[in-house]
Amino acid sequence: MPASITLSGLSYSTPDGRPLFDNLSIVFNAERTGLVGRNGVGKSTLFRLIAGELAPRSGTIAVGGRLAMLRQIVAPPPEMTVADLFGVTEGMALLDRAEAGEASLVELADADWTLPVRLEAALSRLGLDIRPGTLLNALSGGEATRVALAALTFDEPDMLLLDEPTNNLDREGRRAVIDLLAGWRGGSMVISHDRELLETMDSIVELTSLGASRYGGGWSAYRERKALELAAARHDYDDAERRLVGERQAAQVQAEKQARRAGVGGRKAAKGDMPKIVAGGLERKAEETRAADARLGERRMAAAASALEEARGKLEVLVPFSVSLPPSGLVDDRLVLKLDAVSAGHGDRVLVHALSLEIRGPERVAVTGPNGSGKSTLLRTIIGDRPPLSGVVDMRVDFAFLDQRVSLLDEAETIRDNYRRLDPGASEQACRASLARFKFRADAALRTVGSLSGGERLRAGLACVLGRARPPQLLILDEPTNHLDVESIETVEAGLRAYDGSLLVVSHDESFLEAISIDRRIALASAEGGAGAV
Repeated sequence: MPASITLSGLSYSTPDGRPLFDNLSIVFNAERTGLVGRNGVGKSTLFRLIAGELAPRSGTIAVGGRLAMLRQIVAPPPEMTVADLFGVTEGMALLDRAEAGEASLVELADADWTLPVRLEAALSRLGLDIRPGTLLNALSGGEATRVALAALTFDEPDMLLLDEPTNNLDREGRRAVIDLLAGWRGGSMVISHDRELLETMDSIVELTSLGASRYGGGWSAYRERKALELAAARHDYDDAERRLVGERQAAQVQAEKQARRAGVGGRKAAKGDMPKIVAGGLERKAEETRAADARLGERRMAAAASALEEARGKLEVLVPFSVSLPPSGLVDDRLVLKLDAVSAGHGDRVLVHALSLEIRGPERVAVTGPNGSGKSTLLRTIIGDRPPLSGVVDMRVDFAFLDQRVSLLDEAETIRDNYRRLDPGASEQACRASLARFKFRADAALRTVGSLSGGERLRAGLACVLGRARPPQLLILDEPTNHLDVESIETVEAGLRAYDGSLLVVSHDESFLEAISIDRRIALASAEGGAGAV
């Protein structure tokens, strides 16, 4: 059956009553479709609706062909193997018995002799050389994600639903996902902020509060079209604003004319220049005219105000939040951080060997390397969360650290209270202004961190760190783009380009590293390798 997903009049609200979709209608066919949109707009919820895990408030979802959705392996059972994840444990055991001459004739009739070859091919498509009996707990996070993708495609479903498939993957893993989708014969829907991956899509579908819009081509084509739409939306907004001002002025002019006419009539009647019956008739007619003009003016102003509100809504959907940073006060040649032969790891396992490093002034340094090479462990050692196995860490300036879980935020507190705790010297007005720049306006700033989505949580963390009256002189970021939508990533990039302090960043996102103008790279090879500056 040809792969297709048809949404007709789909409506859905969150458990707390917030509407996500209203009368959403769109068709997804057998092509590579990138699904984009701001954090919280409902991309992952839409996948769950399509997969049947949630029920819509109204509307229908028709799926043609077999569907498979990528699920992240958060905490697999200790005994779970790669074969278990693929669902082939019994089939592989049967082949083992057959080779040992222990299988019955009935069992031999059911044996799938192609299973080992197909399993190996599915793993190799994702760049993996792993035995079926390997425990999932023995894999790195990136390896586990790639194994999950291989298992997803093993039975060759007609349509793939992939939610952030390249999150936490190293360069090799990201390339493997891109190559997999390039050769996939069925359809695929991909939620992603990975611009390199989105560039390979056949079309981009954007979800906004206004609905869904399809754009042919990959990421660059989509951005060009969005730039034209933004220019048109700004033009429409300016026109609507001028129209409203014009209607108000016209209403005022008309009211002044009516007042002058009424004044002339009143003076004539007072002098006795016209009969009272005529004066009364003229007064009633003037009053009716004033009332009719007032109603007409109100209708015109209401229509103009409505047009302005609609134009403002479209503009706000298109315009990302903005970041502006005050100076950090870091001078050019000041020693920021020094590592002297630092080794880092867990217990007896050394991941980073004898790394020496100096950062001076507003340098921008990226720590790169494959999954499991110790990047996050190194950052934790630098900030003092874990002692170095050997060597000395010398931190010379104030710093802020944002990890992938944004653990500096208290989940039980509101965003506003977290900000005030982290920047106790800030006034309430300064706090609210900083949070507003990150799209936490009014009551949105009073949401508890525990109620936020992953992207909203990271945005709140950025607001509490970058929004301070005096930013830290060293900003340490661990995969800062993992849960942000692309528009937010681009805005954060703009803010970091304006930041005059020093940056130490772990990221697999090459587009992000290029955009923030990294000066130097520290490449961690592997637990057995080491590190080198590039």
